[in-house]
Amino acid sequence: MREIITLECTECKRRNYTTTKNKRKQPGRVEYKKYCRWCDKHTVHKETR
Repeated sequence: MREIITLECTECKRRNYTTTKNKRKQPGRVEYKKYCRWCDKHTVHKETR
């Protein structure tokens, strides 16, 4: 039931990470604070479709 998702930086809009999530436990879009190497700092990364 896990699905592969892509995470996008909210500042530079680059797609930096891929991860998996459980669609039953988290039906909405997830947000994680992760490091963006193009922004050179930790930023919020949102799930893209």
